[in-house]
Amino acid sequence: MKKLFTVVALLSVFLGAKADWVQDYSIDYSTHKGFPFYVMGYVPEWIDGVMTDFGANYKYVAVDGAEETSDVIVATEQGVEYYKIAVDGGAWHQYFIADGIPTELDGSYTVKALVKASEACTINVNMGWGWGDGQQAPASVTIPASEDFQEVEWEYSGIGGTSCNLVAQPGMATATIEWKSVTVSHNQKAARPVEWIENLENGNAEKSWAEMGLADVKYNDMENNYKICAWGKEREVNMNEDGGWDPFPATIETEADGNHVFVVHGKPATTEGDASAWDNQFWIESPKEWKSGTALKIKFRYKASKAVTVATQCHYQQPSNYLIWHAIGDINFTEEWQEFDGTMNIADDMNGTWGIAFQLNQNDKEAIDFYFDDLSWQHMKLDEGYFVAGSNPNAGLEYDFDNAVQFTEDADAGCWVATIGEKNAYVSQIMISTVRGNDAAFKGATLKPAGTIKNDPDEWLDYTESSLAKLNLPGEGIWKIYLDDNYKAMAFEMLEGNVIEPIVINPNPTVVVVNAVERDDLSDVVNGQEQQREEVGGTGETWDNQFWIMANRTLSSGEETVIEFDYVASKEAKTTTQCHANAGAYLHWQAIGDVTFTTEEQHFSASFVVPNEANGMQSIAFNMAEIKEACDYTIKNVVWRLADSTESLIDQTGGKNFWLKISAGTEPYQFEETAIKGIAASKNSTAVIYNLAGQRVDNAYKGIVVKEGKKMIVK
Repeated sequence: MKKLFTVVALLSVFLGAKADWVQDYSIDYSTHKGFPFYVMGYVPEWIDGVMTDFGANYKYVAVDGAEETSDVIVATEQGVEYYKIAVDGGAWHQYFIADGIPTELDGSYTVKALVKASEACTINVNMGWGWGDGQQAPASVTIPASEDFQEVEWEYSGIGGTSCNLVAQPGMATATIEWKSVTVSHNQKAARPVEWIENLENGNAEKSWAEMGLADVKYNDMENNYKICAWGKEREVNMNEDGGWDPFPATIETEADGNHVFVVHGKPATTEGDASAWDNQFWIESPKEWKSGTALKIKFRYKASKAVTVATQCHYQQPSNYLIWHAIGDINFTEEWQEFDGTMNIADDMNGTWGIAFQLNQNDKEAIDFYFDDLSWQHMKLDEGYFVAGSNPNAGLEYDFDNAVQFTEDADAGCWVATIGEKNAYVSQIMISTVRGNDAAFKGATLKPAGTIKNDPDEWLDYTESSLAKLNLPGEGIWKIYLDDNYKAMAFEMLEGNVIEPIVINPNPTVVVVNAVERDDLSDVVNGQEQQREEVGGTGETWDNQFWIMANRTLSSGEETVIEFDYVASKEAKTTTQCHANAGAYLHWQAIGDVTFTTEEQHFSASFVVPNEANGMQSIAFNMAEIKEACDYTIKNVVWRLADSTESLIDQTGGKNFWLKISAGTEPYQFEETAIKGIAASKNSTAVIYNLAGQRVDNAYKGIVVKEGKKMIVK
């Protein structure tokens, strides 16, 4: 590893000291004639080129098969019609405001929207890269009441995907919200120049499959099918024994000017329902599989015998083996040749992509001929192997992926080894990747060990592939890393530095009293969908009253922690627990399990490993409206620490780590900042006593003890 000052100097020369503001995505709603995104139960309306949300007083029901009707019909840009129906008491709602935003793993982004509202309101807007737990970054956005459009700005960080959407969640807000435009940007340092390598042969169709010895290759021939860059499927052509029809090497024809092109002569689509979209298909096949975090340049020319919009999907190696519903977006064919030239970022849900499928009958069931030419599939030229980059947040040392250290093979040790860190530039966190040469690619191809890293070269941890795996080391220093790719295991040894030793961790003596109020009957609508609930007809939710234990930092998946506290309530009441980022920013449904309070004081102690779905969490949420009745919950003597006792995740005095929310519609608040009634530090409580080893003892114990956060001698 180069000296830190040398690295900084070289990067300044190579990259330039000033970062550039880069716009990643922009949508002007006036360029659309209706809602252009996937409908999630609510359909914003288009009025004079403005996307308009008329609030929770309305719901939208698809005309096709609707049991309810109205005099007002709203159509999406694709022509799908919905009845607009007034709702007594309102209905929770959400909708896309952007989709297909190219992002970089771990990136930070600024969103600016021209928007106005009939009355001031605060709504959630999630930036998402998937639909599982922990795959959305939340933001709370306040839209002012105004007759004129205002620019509203908000930010996201720690993005975990390479293709994102924005989902506005006004929830039960009844304000009319009008959206004019949205842009997404980030501040980016100059990137290392990237060389792009062409992957496809015969993308211009000049050689026949027979000339390349591929005429007899079948779509399910996994040893050879990737050698054919263009596959086609035509309804009831190349029939199989199951009554369906299979892909075949795309037909190559010669145009009047002598140019050769790939052709699919589509037959009328007749299959029932949405499946008719793939009665006729075309595939651009890659010669290899692509991992998440990879950026690919896709180019091709295209036309059709009729103007039509076609959807695209990602498929596995075998054409027709579906992977995910999105790829390069919708393609608008015309009767004239056009050129597509774009970058496809492989997101987590696209991991394993081999080919792009064109759903030729997505929006038109007629017989249409589709023509493709000059297919080009390019990837970045990257160093391959094993590489490690280090950082030290406490010392201000940032990752330098361009100069990541490459592992070398050690014949004596029988594994790969690398050393990271140096004097005056100790590292405390690392990332290990299988590629180098592009920051996003490096982050997308990382390795993650199972369990807690120890300073012990003989303690091997199994590892798996995982995007954006940041590994916290048990100390700041120079580290030697051992990697065995045969057994998929790694070990760690500090050569020089400061090992983090266990510390004495005392319970926080603050007594937290949550005066939870009675909630309404449970709502019968969850995320816009009708649900069968224990009680229905109200607006209540089990999280209307909540309490949070907030760590002093964010936690990474796999970190092992221990949580302890004493607890009692005014009546028996079960609480469920969740993983949150900030208070109220939900990540995952499961944390430390259910905690059942009784009128007798109990002690809770459990090991808690941060799940993958909660990577980046900072708080544990207790849902204190599982029961309908009002209830007073008391929690005290809280400990939240790393399993090896090298760090307390909360302060050992004071109440700043405790947050709560009382009743539906209120915002979370913190004890020390607001001193709101409901959390109080008890001065006269019967405190639990601990010895210096952190063990709970009784009043008969003699020696140095910790009581109410203070050390004292008991004789």
